[in-house]
Amino acid sequence: MTGTWLELVQLGMVVALLLPILVACRRSDVWHRLAALASLSTKVALLMLVVSVVRDDWMVGVVGVIVLSVGNAAVLLLANLLRGVDH
Repeated sequence: MTGTWLELVQLGMVVALLLPILVACRRSDVWHRLAALASLSTKVALLMLVVSVVRDDWMVGVVGVIVLSVGNAAVLLLANLLRGVDH
C-alpha cells in the first residue's frame, strides 16, 4: 500500500514539473525565466528525495539535499550578475 501511494506522489510531482517548464518557455523576461528555473530546481530536488525513500537508496537522497541547498544559491548568484549587467 505504501509503495502505491508514493508512486502516486511521484507521478504528481512529475506533472508539477511541467508548469515551470511551460512558464520558462512562454515568457521572454529573464526574471520570470529565472524564477521558473529555480522552481524547477527545487521540485527536481524534492523528487529526488522521494525517489530515494522509495528505492531505499540514501545516496540519491544525499545528492537531492546537496542540489536543494546549493542549486538555488547558484540561481541567486546568476540573478545578481544579471542585475549588475542591466545597470
